Amino acid sequence: MSTSPITGFGLGLRTDHYADFRQQSASQRGVDWLEVISENYMVAGGKPLAHLDAIRRDTPMVMHGVSLSIGGTDAINRDYLKALKQLVERIEPAWVSDHLCWTGVNGHNLHDLLPLPYTDVALRHLTDRIQLVQDTLGRPLVLENVSSYIRWQADEMSEWDFIATLMKRTGCEWLLDVNNVYVSAKNHGFDPHEFINAMPADRVRQIHLAGHETDANGFLIDTHDHPVCEDVWELYRYTIERLGPVPTMIERDDNIPDLSELIEELNRARKESSVACENRRAAAKAVQSEAIA
Repeated sequence: MSTSPITGFGLGLRTDHYADFRQQSASQRGVDWLEVISENYMVAGGKPLAHLDAIRRDTPMVMHGVSLSIGGTDAINRDYLKALKQLVERIEPAWVSDHLCWTGVNGHNLHDLLPLPYTDVALRHLTDRIQLVQDTLGRPLVLENVSSYIRWQADEMSEWDFIATLMKRTGCEWLLDVNNVYVSAKNHGFDPHEFINAMPADRVRQIHLAGHETDANGFLIDTHDHPVCEDVWELYRYTIERLGPVPTMIERDDNIPDLSELIEELNRARKESSVACENRRAAAKAVQSEAIA
């Protein structure tokens, strides 16, 4: 089992590609690491877990959950946390992530990633819940910004200020979904670059890239069933210029193409990141030259 630190560029492990990765390792196919959906493998046995074990033997992995409901008002599900910890111990992921959202109420899972109000009350509510998860897992929790289509009237601050404050208070880290930043920016009319500028470079653990679509009312919908669009690639370049190289993955959850097509898209992420890193170095050198002059 590979336990080397994760860098570079990854894909989400999907059932469509189990056979591909079992026949040839991820690294042989040009994929540096894989992200697995935690809930798919929080079981006692079965074929998915057998596939996971086989692929994990020579492929670094991270875990990404969808059901923690860290922002919910129901108590954190201790049985869920126990199963999550068992999976962590089984596959030894580089990190464990979930979403900054709530997913249900009164024991009912709504199967959606619902946005929180950006208030100090919400920050206080999240602090103890995040600490419980981190204490249970024995590691920082990595949280992801979700795409949103409505705002709360109670909001007291911007989403990015809320996130930056949350990281300072809890020690959690961040999964920066660049597509979600773009989708929310278009839906709510803010500048996505301002969001990126507020992210502390030393706390952004991972980046997601994905596709979206426009519905009949003009909203962008985070569907994860399209290739990454040109505007999101531009924002990704800006992100890497601002933050430096960050492990990046392509996320596709529907209309899943052949693995070769996703790897081609992943290779574009490599190229965009390389260009952005070179721009970052050039800008730093220019600043240094001005300071000397």
